Amino acid sequence: MLWVLVAFALLLLTGMPVAFAIAISGCVFFLQHPELPSTIPIQLTISETQNFALLAVPLFILAGNLMNNGGITHRLLELASVLTGRLRGGLAQVSIMLATLMGGVSGSAIADAAMQARMLGSEMLKRGFSRGYAAGVLSYGSLMTPIIPPGIGFILYGTVGQVSIGRLFAAGFIPAFLLWAAMAFTIWLTARRRGYQPERKVRPSAREVGRAAWGGLWAILFPVFLLLGLRFGIFTPSEIGAFAVVYAAVIGVFAYRVLKRATLREALDGSLTDVGSVMLLLAFSAVFGYGIVFERVPEAISGWMLDFTDNGDLVLILIVLFVLIAGTFIEGGPLIIMLTPIFLPLTSQFGIDPVHFGLIFVIAATIGNFTPPVGAAMFAVCQILKCPIGVYTRESMPFLIAVSAVTLLLIFVPEIVLWIPNLIFGKP
Repeated sequence: MLWVLVAFALLLLTGMPVAFAIAISGCVFFLQHPELPSTIPIQLTISETQNFALLAVPLFILAGNLMNNGGITHRLLELASVLTGRLRGGLAQVSIMLATLMGGVSGSAIADAAMQARMLGSEMLKRGFSRGYAAGVLSYGSLMTPIIPPGIGFILYGTVGQVSIGRLFAAGFIPAFLLWAAMAFTIWLTARRRGYQPERKVRPSAREVGRAAWGGLWAILFPVFLLLGLRFGIFTPSEIGAFAVVYAAVIGVFAYRVLKRATLREALDGSLTDVGSVMLLLAFSAVFGYGIVFERVPEAISGWMLDFTDNGDLVLILIVLFVLIAGTFIEGGPLIIMLTPIFLPLTSQFGIDPVHFGLIFVIAATIGNFTPPVGAAMFAVCQILKCPIGVYTRESMPFLIAVSAVTLLLIFVPEIVLWIPNLIFGKP
């Protein structure tokens, strides 16, 4: 397995796309074991795409793009501005509130960060925000996106690890609120020192709040409908993806009347690209994962961890540190796909709830999108704002500290994560 990892690292360093690096390095394992049939990699790649549960992935991606192109983003921006415009930090506060509201729409931190950078980035610079600070807010603010239903990270983790997607969806609400609160407090502290002013000078009236909330109501209700559908057995995870597509189309066409032929085509084009990249990763990861299981890597790591410590919290911290380091080189999606079969059995031996671990794991994997050297969300935002990576890294450090503090809190107090899943679905 050592040569497989070496091949994977070398391919990444040469700039090869992650999906093909996974596939080629996985094939190295079969070259090392000529006794295995040469047809297995092909069979694994094809069979992985036949998993019915994975149907939720392209459906939720399509639903998110339909909602983004269906007029929902503009209405959520108005709501975010009304709710947080008077807080010190102005547009920075608005951006993280928008990211929290958008969590139930896009499901992708990278897509959310890029979208917000185009919408709010230039306005933040005009209002005196430094490029590094604005880039840090817009990138780290999107951390809430993948942990609010329908987060794609949860779907990948739940599918690969055979963990209830409904419970994972429910687990994201309180941690998302805590992440928003930590980011908002950090912006308030840093904005005071930098002299960044509120966006609004007067408190919004109840009429303004009500009008803005009504405009964003259909987006806010979307994750609620998803959870209710799963809780009462109306939909399976795959079927609720189809419901999400119909819901997004109906809202865009009839409620907001923005989803026309041109915007529908744009949503379909974007979904085609997103679905292709995700499904290719999933298919090729089966080749890579076969070697991990064959060589009993999870058992080896579990044995080492058990010899090192019997404290579940410490195990979670070590896993988070490993994922954070790995996330500086590999995007969150591939990390979740590759490492779930390794770490989920390990945490189970320590009695850690798979939903609790899944939330911590997805947060840690997503943070890698915001850190050098290959953070995808970081690159997207910095490219749009024309911000040097070094400046971004330095000025975004307070936000990294804030989200790390929340992650530690979630590790040591699992009840925060499990309270809503247990309330809705009952204790497992």
